[in-house]
Amino acid sequence: MRRRHDDLLHSGIGMTSQRTRERLIQRLCEEGLSSPPVLEVIRHTPRHLFVDEALAHRAYEDTALPIGHNQTISQPYMVGRMTELLLAGGPLDKVLEIGTGSGYQTAVLAQLVERVFSVERIQTLQERAKERLLELKLRNVVFRWGDGWEGWPALASYNGIMVTAAAPDVPPALLEQLAPGGRLVIPVGTGDEQQLLLIVREADGFRRHVLETVRFVPLLQGSLF
Repeated sequence: MRRRHDDLLHSGIGMTSQRTRERLIQRLCEEGLSSPPVLEVIRHTPRHLFVDEALAHRAYEDTALPIGHNQTISQPYMVGRMTELLLAGGPLDKVLEIGTGSGYQTAVLAQLVERVFSVERIQTLQERAKERLLELKLRNVVFRWGDGWEGWPALASYNGIMVTAAAPDVPPALLEQLAPGGRLVIPVGTGDEQQLLLIVREADGFRRHVLETVRFVPLLQGSLF
């Protein structure tokens, strides 16, 4: 009986059903996402488990939703877009995520790369995310509670780094922790003036690509319970 309950919880009913998810995937394709592996992971990852129960009926809308502590779960398009950019250079075995948040982006990454190292400054959010990923049997994620501006130097370097909050400038520590040939995807700017950047570490330095205007919560320094 417990297993049937868990299966039903993961597969969803009504506004969280597979049919609802398929409509989301169709919309993401129309918006320009094209990676079959990324779309397949989004299709089967139960986003409704990563939001409060009162918002579960909106989980498969292509929109950001509040998760408490003035944070949001990113819209599915942006999750897919940033994941596609990170993986565009080929398979990744070691990815640093700055901003665990709800754990949804973490869950998507964990199904597409070998290992994810996720840093979150708000301990309460990260503890919830740990529980959700454990429930989904995603065990290739290591968590750190701390200041995302510092990255995770003890385990550097990383083939890919994804930042899920907007910094006014690219944190120097993240550039230092990016492996040669590695890719960093990060929103940069303040308020309504944010741009999504792709930064690739090459032999002679860093190549920056400005991709599109975005809107993220700010990447704050320090750590909170």
